[in-house]
Amino acid sequence: MKQLIYILTLFCSLFFYAENTAAQNVLTVDEAIATALKNNYDIQLLRNDSASFALDNSYAKAAFYPRVNATGGLLYNNNNQLQRFSDGTKRERNGIRSSNLNGSVQLSWTLFDGYKMFATRDKLGQFVKLGELNIKNQMVTAVAAVVNNYYNIVYQKQQLKAVEDQMSINEERVKLADRKFSVGLGAKPELLQAKVDLNAQKAARLKQQTVIAQLKETLNRLMNVALQTSYDVSDTIPINTNITLAEMLAAVENTNQQLQVTKKNLDIASLTLKERKADKFPVLTFNSAYNYSKADNKAVVNPFTPLFSRNNGFNYGLGIAIPIFNGFNVKRQVQQAQLDIDYLKLSYQNQKMQIDVGIINAFKDYEMQQQALALEEENILLAKENVMIALERFRLGVSTYLELRETQKSLEDAYNRLLAARYNTKLAETELLRLKGDLVK
Repeated sequence: MKQLIYILTLFCSLFFYAENTAAQNVLTVDEAIATALKNNYDIQLLRNDSASFALDNSYAKAAFYPRVNATGGLLYNNNNQLQRFSDGTKRERNGIRSSNLNGSVQLSWTLFDGYKMFATRDKLGQFVKLGELNIKNQMVTAVAAVVNNYYNIVYQKQQLKAVEDQMSINEERVKLADRKFSVGLGAKPELLQAKVDLNAQKAARLKQQTVIAQLKETLNRLMNVALQTSYDVSDTIPINTNITLAEMLAAVENTNQQLQVTKKNLDIASLTLKERKADKFPVLTFNSAYNYSKADNKAVVNPFTPLFSRNNGFNYGLGIAIPIFNGFNVKRQVQQAQLDIDYLKLSYQNQKMQIDVGIINAFKDYEMQQQALALEEENILLAKENVMIALERFRLGVSTYLELRETQKSLEDAYNRLLAARYNTKLAETELLRLKGDLVK
């Protein structure tokens, strides 16, 4: 009966603890992820870069359009003129006023440039896709950080409950040791040790509460919300047990954002090579202009100088620029562009191997932690039952406090292994999904 009462008391204390914490606003992991994706500074910066790429791409067709420019001028003159001729004749006029008006509209249209304009247009489109991939890659990184931090809080919260469970047992130990000592059936060292163990558990509880508060501030930073924002988290760590290694390795090349970014940079480098090669070809342009000029002289000294003159009309034609020799600069640029492509190919292969190794290692850890979790879930039940038996034996005086402390230590270790296995399994699962690129759909 006493054992039943103790179990009910322990259950009620944990129940009321859960009720008190539920009074706070419970933040779900999905809400934490949504807030982080909305407010994360790195994501916002990358979105700004992506918007810049999109703006450049919206004007990509401008490379195919002609260039039209206009010039104009209006000039007023007030001159004094003196002319002497070989026959001794002299002509002189002062205050000769004149005006000159001119204007021109020129058109230049590139008809052929070695297909460089096509490569430039496609390159701008690839930059837009690169910006989107960079955003998604940063989103995956942000989500992984939020998930790991969130479930670390849950893990530490479960550790706090385990500490409080141990405190309840130690409180019962203190009561029993005090009762035995008061009636002369126990020794004072037993009572003192029970109080020391209880104080140690109280100190551990304070430490756990501090760790939880610190982790919440870290999560606040990841979500970019006001510091010291108060909330509670869930009580459980869900585990996805349906991940297979073959599926991960088969899909990673098409889903991992880091690999996709490198692929897109490789596409851009290939288009840059086309641009460099285009500089080897002639550039053919169509040129046209409309010109207008007018001169109005109020007076002239030279009789052959017109008082009024006006010219206007069109001109048009083709122009060609043929590269012959520029100090091998184009050749150097082509070779450099090819080296960039080779570098990105090697970088892609290196990243692919590192990610495959990361997936294999994370999956091995994921499987091992699942097996350890199954064992520890069985062990925790055995350890709890063992503590209850030892506590009852201590109450009846058929065992020593050393035996009870040993069973308590076994329960504490079982709790630590169980909670660590559960959290580490979640970490391995999150790392697998991050490497695959499935954290963000």
